[in-house]
Amino acid sequence: MIDKIKFHLDENANKAIAEGLRRRKIDVTTTVEVGLISASDEEQLLFANSQHRVIFTQDRDFLKLHYSGSEHSGIVYCIKESRSIGKVLRSLILIWEVLSPEEILGKVEYI
Repeated sequence: MIDKIKFHLDENANKAIAEGLRRRKIDVTTTVEVGLISASDEEQLLFANSQHRVIFTQDRDFLKLHYSGSEHSGIVYCIKESRSIGKVLRSLILIWEVLSPEEILGKVEYI
């Protein structure tokens, strides 16, 4: 059983978000780091799920995958350019602080 959420940031997420999470000792991977640049959304979701990671995205296609029944460890979605990097970071930290991996499993959190 994993006690804390781990994140995966898709390729559109600003690298400053990953850096901010790491400064707070939060486990995070990025699409660039794991060699998934240009991989399909399905492949991204499969990777995140295989690693028990909640994916952070600003790509609406992940919502379509969720509503079509794709299994995942959780999705955090933010409309592109609707929040500053600081607000996105604070929202992800709050999710990390208050939710367990089991509570977000298969769900979408909108920020």
